[in-house]
Amino acid sequence: MHLHILGICGTFMGSLALLARELGHTVTGSDQNVYPPMSTQLEAAGIALMQGYAASHLQPHPDLVIVGNAMKRGIDAVEYMLNAGLPYTSGPQFLSDYVLRGRHVLAVAGTHGKTTTTTMLAWILDQAGLNPGFLIGGVPLCFSHSARLGGEVNAEKNYFVVEADEYDSAFFDKRSKFVHYQPRTAILNNLEFDHADIFDDLAAIQKQFHHLVRTIPSEGQIIAPITENHIDEVLDMGCWTPVQRTAIGENKADWQAELLHEDGSQFKVMHQGEEAGTVNWSMSGQHSVSNGLAAIAAAYHVGVSPQQACEALSNFAGIKRRMELLGTIDGIDVYDDFAHHPTAIETTLDGARKKIGQRKLWAIIEPRSNTMRMGSHKDNLAHSARMADEVIWYQPEGLDWDLSPVIAASTNSATISQQLEQIISRVQQQAQSGDAIVIMSNGGFGGLHQKIIAALKSR
Repeated sequence: MHLHILGICGTFMGSLALLARELGHTVTGSDQNVYPPMSTQLEAAGIALMQGYAASHLQPHPDLVIVGNAMKRGIDAVEYMLNAGLPYTSGPQFLSDYVLRGRHVLAVAGTHGKTTTTTMLAWILDQAGLNPGFLIGGVPLCFSHSARLGGEVNAEKNYFVVEADEYDSAFFDKRSKFVHYQPRTAILNNLEFDHADIFDDLAAIQKQFHHLVRTIPSEGQIIAPITENHIDEVLDMGCWTPVQRTAIGENKADWQAELLHEDGSQFKVMHQGEEAGTVNWSMSGQHSVSNGLAAIAAAYHVGVSPQQACEALSNFAGIKRRMELLGTIDGIDVYDDFAHHPTAIETTLDGARKKIGQRKLWAIIEPRSNTMRMGSHKDNLAHSARMADEVIWYQPEGLDWDLSPVIAASTNSATISQQLEQIISRVQQQAQSGDAIVIMSNGGFGGLHQKIIAALKSR
């Protein structure tokens, strides 16, 4: 079957393209922005890529068009697809119909930590010899690709781990992606207001999460933190599935983590009050510990012992752009982090502070996500960055609101910069050996990461 994917270079759609190719389909795709690393990964898999969304990309007609959720009415390829009566579907629906059917699906949902927790869970199952399939919305450092079909170990152990996003499926299907996945094991990591471009309020997101809960069988399992009131409110709407609770240092939870180091680099796992194993890894921050604990609990539901899971996580390499150390220049550590929300900024910087101690911590932040660009979280931004000694907020041209109130509310040293060259020059002149610089954006940030590294090397 010839499949054409509109919006192929997004993390989800690109991963889906790899799965479709592995299934044996001929895959082509279009995107407004065709560039590495996704473009090179797709081309290496034998997938032809086209720039833009021209109607001609759908000639000759493919057997099926898979439509990314960035597509809108008025786009030439979309209008041609509809006028020509071409068969089409959403990415999540294709995943459900062609990949997930008949498999034990383990889904990871939540406002924060989905990519990391999905990768942790896939890694644990992989190291346990279960050869899981997976789809990860990021670039894992422990696997060669962001998606694979996996292999059937036996009829009862055919697993697929999927990052379960609450964003909508397509212009013709406004349900959250995860509603299509019908998991038997579901991690609900956390729940906050996000995606202000498609959700009016938190209640609208909770409604979608409850749609997910309704699809989980009574013989399945839900893993959720004991401290997340917004998830409790979802479960109170109706829950027909056993729930396992996780917590850090909370003895009422089914699964507990006891920190052996304040920065989260080592922790003990307790299950039903009994010591079950210890994780000693390169990750940091309580959010990482929470993610790891949830992955251990989910793996246990499919037969992986906590000890096996702890050993796997102790060898976990992490995810690109999640506190990824890009380099150390003259004693200055430069990190890349995907932070897309005030809570993500706060937990990342808290983990960084505990990791580096009293060394100077820089945070260079681009409020780039749709929700932050709309100013929905502006009242929380100053507080979220309080752990850094020096904060530089980047206000790009076209930002919908002024960052000045964030500076006024800051209790630490915080400034605004409207030019990347200013940021680079300041870091080049002022950063000293022992400093740690965390560059935070869910986009490319104009190549700032490598430009700062180059500037530090040239001093």
